[in-house]
Amino acid sequence: MADDIARTRASVRLGLPLAIAAAFAFGSSGAWARGLIDAGWTPGAAVTVRVWVAALVLLIPTLLALRGRWRSLRRNAGMIAAYGLLAVAATQLCYFQAVAVMDVGIALLIEYTAPVAVLLWLWLRRGERPTRRSILGAGIAFVGLVLMLDIVTGVQVNVVGVLWALGAMLGAAGYFVLSARADTGIPPIALAGSGLLLGAVGLSLAGLVGVLPFAWTTADVDYRFGAVPWFVPVLAIGVIATALAYVLGIVSTRLLGPRLASFVALAEVAAALLFGWLLLDQLPGPLQALGGVLVLAGVVVVKLGEPRSRRDIPSTSG
Repeated sequence: MADDIARTRASVRLGLPLAIAAAFAFGSSGAWARGLIDAGWTPGAAVTVRVWVAALVLLIPTLLALRGRWRSLRRNAGMIAAYGLLAVAATQLCYFQAVAVMDVGIALLIEYTAPVAVLLWLWLRRGERPTRRSILGAGIAFVGLVLMLDIVTGVQVNVVGVLWALGAMLGAAGYFVLSARADTGIPPIALAGSGLLLGAVGLSLAGLVGVLPFAWTTADVDYRFGAVPWFVPVLAIGVIATALAYVLGIVSTRLLGPRLASFVALAEVAAALLFGWLLLDQLPGPLQALGGVLVLAGVVVVKLGEPRSRRDIPSTSG
């Protein structure tokens, strides 16, 4: 038992900073992408290029990581397909479809209820009943997100947009659950690389059949610090906000477990606000700042409510 507790503490000490780094890497994508969209790119084109760049960056590392493990890739083909098509392609597709017909803040809020879906999944599928502290932490984080996304003033809700956003939420929840599986024998970087490649193919097919509108330009992109060539934000989104972010996210989720990792990932919203200020000069208001504090407090409460059972001890294998 003492060894299990020591393993858990060591995993948290390593996994927590990696999860925060993943959240900040993911969180930078919105500000970079906003510059591309303002320059004439469609959201579909931006996200497809983002995933393709990340997939190509991770291609060689993925092949190297899979040396001698090709059987594990074939054995887990279904899980990889679910990861690439659900956690990558469907999540991005549903989110951008939601943004096209409804307020961005509400779409983000719905997607970031994914931690609640993870709690319910672990409860219904594995019988891991959430503690009262976990439920309280979820409520605190939810209130914080409402304040951070500044949707308390009241807006018109588009039913179709809500359904698309719920699809994005399910995809995000699937990302945390699938990333936490450490019994597959697939290295984290190989799971990220293969999933991103499959997701890139899926998004491209969605564009070819007309589901995802495609338009782009090679004009310079304007940010707070000045104009940059179009490939600068493309590389930033593909390499940092996707390739690096997915690898860090998978490693940290395997260390922390899907429940805690999904709540730490809420820091992505705070990161998005920070990068919005740095790149776009968008400053959060007092309510948004208060919301950020509440999100962090919610993460802490969730951590305090984590059960100490053996099935919650993160695995460091793979």
